[in-house]
Amino acid sequence: MIRIKKFTFNPFQENSYLLINDKNECIVIDPGCFNSHEEKELSNYIESENLTPTHLINTHFHIDHVLGNQFVANKYKLEVTAYISDVDMLAMAERSANLYGIPYKSSPKPTLFLNEGDTINFGDAQLSVLFVPGHAPDHIVLLCNEEDFMIGGDVLFKGSIGRTDLPGGNHDDLIDNIKSKIFTLKDAIKVYSGHGPETTVGVEKKTNPFFTS
Repeated sequence: MIRIKKFTFNPFQENSYLLINDKNECIVIDPGCFNSHEEKELSNYIESENLTPTHLINTHFHIDHVLGNQFVANKYKLEVTAYISDVDMLAMAERSANLYGIPYKSSPKPTLFLNEGDTINFGDAQLSVLFVPGHAPDHIVLLCNEEDFMIGGDVLFKGSIGRTDLPGGNHDDLIDNIKSKIFTLKDAIKVYSGHGPETTVGVEKKTNPFFTS
């Protein structure tokens, strides 16, 4: 059984996640901690629960999702895992930090790569990788069919979708990918989004205004 711990970090109110298995191993997903207070919040929780971080995974490389990459990678001796993209999204993250005036410890470049259809074994469960571009050209979703949840990054939100006006975004691609890759999943799948509250695939199919109008 996987336990999910959510932290909401940085001025963008980004959701960072720990996936925790029965062996007290954890996967760190999209660490957005950007100051010492938030870094301590994350690390204190890991230490208080006696967790061993085994993976650092980014759903995509927008600035709000990578602000804590350097801290997590250095502290827990983890390599950055992400989708391999033709676009250097980390370079864009650096420019975004300068644009917004946000302190940014540059993320290490990814050295472990995931492609659509790959699986990550985690305790007794498996995480399947879905490639869902549109919000960002390097965007993946992590799906656990056995336990009916997905870590969705900025693809699908409660009542909304990820913005597509940033470099590399494409509105039509995002809509098509949500329809073909997310809305074809079980209605019961719980969606843990990169911002805001959780929702489910079934609720969004029925009520999300981007698909019901």
